[in-house]
Amino acid sequence: MTDASTTTTPAAGAESLEVIRRFAETYAQRTGTYFCSDPGVTAVVLEGLARHKDELGGALCPCRHYEDKEAEVAQAFWNCPCVPMRERKECHCMLFLTEDNPFRGELQTISLEDVQSLTAG
Repeated sequence: MTDASTTTTPAAGAESLEVIRRFAETYAQRTGTYFCSDPGVTAVVLEGLARHKDELGGALCPCRHYEDKEAEVAQAFWNCPCVPMRERKECHCMLFLTEDNPFRGELQTISLEDVQSLTAG
């Protein structure tokens, strides 16, 4: 029996999480950006992107509030990488950080095991 106070949003599927993780590593390397110095931030954002991919069919930015997530996915402005990231290297989620960002870490990679352990709840 599950206590309603501990019920959370279902985790992303392992396949989607791996797809998003590989995308993020490749994108960081291609754009010269780095993951956050706190790997927990990176893991939570990747898990949120993967969950949106599973639920909505697109990797909608998990760090924003939307009145209609399906409409936002269709519009694609906030699908990762979002327009601000593509145009100005501005990542609201702190997933892709430029060299001058004080929260930038040294890594452009994160293992699937790390993502899963950091988001296990």
